[in-house]
Amino acid sequence: MKDLLEQVKKFRQERDWDQYHSPKNLAMALVVEASELAEHFQWLTEEQSNSLAADKLAAVREEIGDVLIYLVNICDKLGIDPLQAAQDKLAKNEEKYPAVKVRGKSNKYSDYK
Repeated sequence: MKDLLEQVKKFRQERDWDQYHSPKNLAMALVVEASELAEHFQWLTEEQSNSLAADKLAAVREEIGDVLIYLVNICDKLGIDPLQAAQDKLAKNEEKYPAVKVRGKSNKYSDYK
């Protein structure tokens, strides 16, 4: 993750794009890229979404790269370690969604109380 962060920072600095990379702008760009990722799955069945053709999979891979790059940029701007943030959130979710109560169910955590 540190190597990726350094590559992203170098890319951004070489282009003098830091001036445009406020957390607000990066969050908006992230949403756009996430929407582009979702667009590849729009109207597909569950089965189709699990077995993408090679060209579709390549396009999805590119969008995932875009999403991750914007996420890394936001984390850098705000001083957030994305891996630690994910681990902390996972621990929180383990409390909200205990496996013994939610196994095989998709309800919101408040429905399990």
